[in-house]
Amino acid sequence: MTILVTGASGFIGSFICSEGLEKGFEVWAGMRRTSSSQYLKDERLKFAELDLGNYGRLCEQLRQYKTEMNGQGWDYVVHAAGATKSLKREGFFKTNTEGTKNLVRSLISEGMVPRRFIFVSSLSIFGAIREEEVKGEGLRIKDENNYTSHYEPIRDTDTPVPNTAYGESKWQAEQFLMTLKDFPYVILRPTGVYGPRERDYYIMAKSIKQHVDFAVGYKPQDITFVYVDDVVQAVYKAFDAPHAVGKGYFLSDGEVYNSRAFSDLLQKEMGDPWVLHIKAPLWFLWLVCAISGTICGWMKKLTTLNLDKYHILSQRNWRCDIEPARRDLGYKPEVQLPEGVRRSVKWYKQEGWL
Repeated sequence: MTILVTGASGFIGSFICSEGLEKGFEVWAGMRRTSSSQYLKDERLKFAELDLGNYGRLCEQLRQYKTEMNGQGWDYVVHAAGATKSLKREGFFKTNTEGTKNLVRSLISEGMVPRRFIFVSSLSIFGAIREEEVKGEGLRIKDENNYTSHYEPIRDTDTPVPNTAYGESKWQAEQFLMTLKDFPYVILRPTGVYGPRERDYYIMAKSIKQHVDFAVGYKPQDITFVYVDDVVQAVYKAFDAPHAVGKGYFLSDGEVYNSRAFSDLLQKEMGDPWVLHIKAPLWFLWLVCAISGTICGWMKKLTTLNLDKYHILSQRNWRCDIEPARRDLGYKPEVQLPEGVRRSVKWYKQEGWL
């Protein structure tokens, strides 16, 4: 059985490749010529150079790989390639929307439609919805932190209202898939994915090492997370789930956390250094993101803090309903936040990041 994983050099993609090899698949790592293969050293891997930004060139490339596979396409395609940062708004749509369209259309035109096409999307496509606090009964309390959730979970029946260019670009890609007939796609929408090799949450760990934890907004925030191994688990379960085709599924660890949970666990795993916890108003975050985004735009440098990121950081409700994934995929999150943070910090230390 063969798999093509696009974005194979990325955080999630590299783990999908490793798991495929462990399961005995023939894994093709799809990537650009300039991408790093730092986490793709296994000799069993095959590589496929893919130009997702050029439909004609992509068709030629797929034709070449089809010949190498004796006229066959891949059994499964996992489309994990995507842009989470971009100097300009158009960059998100070029990669996340047009890149997806080019890949799908070229697979169809070259007679290489897989058994399943797994599209790694994002919870961010829904934007800041269901942010009215719910009072009274019906809100589950976390045993570990005695934390009461404040909002109703986002559900797959809700209408996406993306409030970032990233979310819009992913949503447009999903809408394209939904127009196709007889194309066996499954959409996965993970919440915040963390784990070894991930760099955005690492910035928080680095900040805590420097004795500062910065949070924003005074309105309660419900946050969700999913460890990278559980995203990978969902990918492989989606390959053969009989009722999953044409549907989208949220992925989290099934719990809800307050805005301090992640940083508190990082602090604990790093030996409890003293930390100054700063909570600033949203207008201050907006100002920081605006200045950072403008300066880095002038310098043509990518930045974690910009006005697109502001909407993500300021969003109050990240709860999502994973029951459909449990039911249709047999998805069962195995790594909760305390264990996931422990593994991540251990890896950061081993690799000299901390």
